[in-house]
Amino acid sequence: MDIFDPNLPQGLGEDDFVDWDQMYMRRALGLAEQALQEDEVPVGAIVAFGNRVIGSAWNQRESLQDPTAHAEMIAITQAAAALSSWRLELCTLYVTLEPCTMCAGAILQARVPRVVYGAADPKGGAVDSLFHLLDDERLNHRSEVTGGVLAAECGAILSHFFQEKRRQGKK
Repeated sequence: MDIFDPNLPQGLGEDDFVDWDQMYMRRALGLAEQALQEDEVPVGAIVAFGNRVIGSAWNQRESLQDPTAHAEMIAITQAAAALSSWRLELCTLYVTLEPCTMCAGAILQARVPRVVYGAADPKGGAVDSLFHLLDDERLNHRSEVTGGVLAAECGAILSHFFQEKRRQGKK
């Protein structure tokens, strides 16, 4: 399978440093901006296989009227289709907000070995905040977690969205 991605910097040598986590999180933030434009909770997610994006999505619960249409869920589905496998064992998931219990369950079921998130979610986070599902030794599968990548930027877009909703008197 080709892992070349024309959207990534080219011509880099072995000694050149690329902060892949920040680069992919910035792309996920772009997807969160798309969600904001569509009046969805601004969360974006990317699934990377090597240096190739094989899944990318933003929250679409309102537009699809589907409670499972979180960015992570859609990106995981796309990635599984791209690989023709439900096992995403060589992938990394990047998401702007700490995954909830539903998404953490999907991450474990998909065997995603690494998750990188931006902002913590003290009210619903199932990775570090409320629960620690991805590293629970009682489960058959676990994921390495890196939290706080571009946390301020990821949190700011969410704060702006919810402040605006409160100003408008909407839930």
